[in-house]
Amino acid sequence: MYLLLAAHARGAALQELTQDGHPRQANPEPRVVAPGELAGVVREFEARRPGGQPPRWIWHRTQDWYPALLAAGVEVERCYDITLCGSILAFSQFSAHTDYARNTDRVPVEDPLLPPKVLLPPRPPADQGALFDEPAAGPAPGWALDELRAEYAAQQGALAAVETAENRRNRLQLLLAAESAAAMVAAEMQHAGVPWREDLHEQILVDHLGPRPPAGQRPQRLEALAAELRALLNSPGLNPDSPQDLMRALHRNGIEVKSTRKWELRESSHPVIEPLLEYKKLSRLHTANGWSWLDAWVDGGRFRPEYVVGGVVSGRWTSRGGGALQIPRQVRGAVHADPGYKLIVADASQLEPRVLVALAQDSSMAVAARDQDLYAGIAAKGFGGDRAKAKMALLGAMYGATSGEAGRLMPQLARTYPRAVDFVEQAARAGESGGTVTTRLGRSSPPPSERWFLSQRSTSAEEQRRAESIARSRGRFTRNFVVQGSAADWAACWLAELRRRLRTLRRPGTAGGGSPVGAELVFFLHDEVMVHAPADGVGACIAAIEDSAKAAKELLFGPVPVEFPVSLAVVDSYDLAK
Repeated sequence: MYLLLAAHARGAALQELTQDGHPRQANPEPRVVAPGELAGVVREFEARRPGGQPPRWIWHRTQDWYPALLAAGVEVERCYDITLCGSILAFSQFSAHTDYARNTDRVPVEDPLLPPKVLLPPRPPADQGALFDEPAAGPAPGWALDELRAEYAAQQGALAAVETAENRRNRLQLLLAAESAAAMVAAEMQHAGVPWREDLHEQILVDHLGPRPPAGQRPQRLEALAAELRALLNSPGLNPDSPQDLMRALHRNGIEVKSTRKWELRESSHPVIEPLLEYKKLSRLHTANGWSWLDAWVDGGRFRPEYVVGGVVSGRWTSRGGGALQIPRQVRGAVHADPGYKLIVADASQLEPRVLVALAQDSSMAVAARDQDLYAGIAAKGFGGDRAKAKMALLGAMYGATSGEAGRLMPQLARTYPRAVDFVEQAARAGESGGTVTTRLGRSSPPPSERWFLSQRSTSAEEQRRAESIARSRGRFTRNFVVQGSAADWAACWLAELRRRLRTLRRPGTAGGGSPVGAELVFFLHDEVMVHAPADGVGACIAAIEDSAKAAKELLFGPVPVEFPVSLAVVDSYDLAK
């Protein structure tokens, strides 16, 4: 059953569709659901499951609907996120020949890290009335149901038109399902929240910074360091939080640095360097995760950020505020399991290099990685056992670091593992020439920026050198995009599978002893997940995590001889996981 959900002036409009997006003839008219009744209606459909299958909810954005349903105690099993799927279909090379891709309006992208945007039918303008009038009661106008239905039908038509060769249609369909499932995971993690002990966080801040200062003042430890910096630099009025002020003071004291980055400051032996680095470290803690952050983001023992699925063009996630994907080690001790629970932290070991092995079908590298650390296996075969050199060479190949030590090691890597190196080299050449590359499941890199096209008109020698530099930069981007993006594909499938298995464990009779396991996914970072699980359900959750990783590999690559091991830590607090 496919159920389209759209905003309506009297609440929400609900319509049953066929899989390809047409209204079912038996019930062609939409059902209008009054405000406050939607959660009950959704719960009823989820429980009834005509034909034994859960409904698939089709909506504009998961974040528009699902958080309110979760707050009302209603979970859904499946959805189709029209916005996320439309962005993939509009740019995928798998569907580039379709009318949908050709007719979709696009927003030019200058920053290759930002995802391209697809313009769906325009949202109807709200009737705001006269200036200073009170707003009208009821929900704000949203996407009209018929427009969303037409958009969904167009997307399904594009998917049906994708070639079946190389299993492309199935792969793209899998990506759309995994991306939509990831959107549900993001909403569910926001609802559940990361378990966070405010008292432990407070103690961490006191230990590092001193007592909580009055608003607008530096903590005691930072103020003491600031005074030390002023004395060492003979600058009584120095504001160490001002980069310009700090640079001038450093230069006056003969410290000729171009930035205040750690690695550059370390090149100086001046006695101010150590206290300056300490100040910078503690200042980051204070500004990024200090008392203000704690007040704003942690409530009731939970940290609840809003995740942005596909926030990076490769498919990786970002977050809106709170720094959810950058929890620093200094405060990880505050991420603490509830009494009777454990945190299971699972990390897909060396994910991107292993994805490269599978993409390139490099059997030699697959053998090197079998049953052992990937870099150690590569080192044993081609780098005299020097793991550090093997790692530098492989990462250099994936990220385009072809100069320096990585560049000198590249020929050895290419001789030993030609298929893997050739794969990323071809991706780089495609980017340099203005082409696109595509992940395993069908997410494609954005087209070249306007800057790239302008550079191709160069005439002078200086302009030509600039054009070559721009081309190489894009080549480095596409070189990594195809690997990082395919790793994001794998992670989305891992998340979707793990979500499904954890939901199964909540049902009676599925965890060995018969008792349901109330475990929740609470955190995700690229290739790492965190599950908050009852202590007596840890074993079942570990099996679900490992089985989900194996299933994700099979879904993406089939029975390839490449392992995707997952390292696991069962801990009381996040700081003990690594």
